[in-house]
Amino acid sequence: MSTTVVTATNTSVLAALSGTVLATGLVLLARELYAPPRRRARPPARPVAAAKLLWYGHGRTPAERRRHRVIVATAVLAGSAAWLLTGLPVLGLVCAAAVPGVPWLLASGAAEKRAISRVEAVGEFTRRLRDVAGTGAGLQAAIISAAATAPAPIAEPVGMLAARLQAGWNARQALRVFADEIDDPVCDQIVAALLLHLTDRGDKLGAVLSSIADAAAKEVSMRKEADAERASARFSIRFMTGFSVLAVAVAAFSGDYMEPYASGFGQLVMAVLALTFIGLLLWVRAMTRPVQVPRLLGPRQVAR
Repeated sequence: MSTTVVTATNTSVLAALSGTVLATGLVLLARELYAPPRRRARPPARPVAAAKLLWYGHGRTPAERRRHRVIVATAVLAGSAAWLLTGLPVLGLVCAAAVPGVPWLLASGAAEKRAISRVEAVGEFTRRLRDVAGTGAGLQAAIISAAATAPAPIAEPVGMLAARLQAGWNARQALRVFADEIDDPVCDQIVAALLLHLTDRGDKLGAVLSSIADAAAKEVSMRKEADAERASARFSIRFMTGFSVLAVAVAAFSGDYMEPYASGFGQLVMAVLALTFIGLLLWVRAMTRPVQVPRLLGPRQVAR
């Protein structure tokens, strides 16, 4: 009888705590999505800054920051629900981490493929810019004209570059912001050549752009070969991630299997096992990432 009362009390406490977390998360989500932003007169303290970074993320656009907030709210809800249903707080933390982590692991290689597409598009745009500049048009006029037929992977940043030039931005500042938006060493080479052309106004711009476009084509070929070699490791990551999600889902609803983890020591063992396996997945994924070549132009703050 006493065991039943204790179990019922623990369940009530967990239910009340989870309900409070869920309600708080929903209120904060609604407030941040619909309330106007407020400006602070002083920079926030470190804990506040860390909390804001966790909530807003590193997104450069409002859409990216809004998507990040939705993911964070979903992770809180998923973790609270798992804790409430199983009574295991560590499992709740694992489920919360799985919300952003599983898509990130399953999308292994997608970022590199997008980077390859951007480099290929940058090379094509460089050739178009060279052709337009060869007709005698000025640099800014050539950029605005070539932006109308920019390749799809870089159509938005090229369009923004043309719009900034038309709006009266300083050409050097507009080109630096454009380089930050593309965020690739090959694009930095093109921007550096254009920045030098703004300084000396030489007549070798077409030759320089041609050489950079050829270098971009070779870079695309090498990256595609390296990406193909990493395909087997990426398949291993997807298989391990999918199998892990399935195993955790089955085990979570198996009372006999999860019973040894209900104690404090069991939760510690679960935390160690979860951290070890997550570390293994991160290590395998790190093996599939290409070497990050440092940019020619240092990163600057992109205007939002």
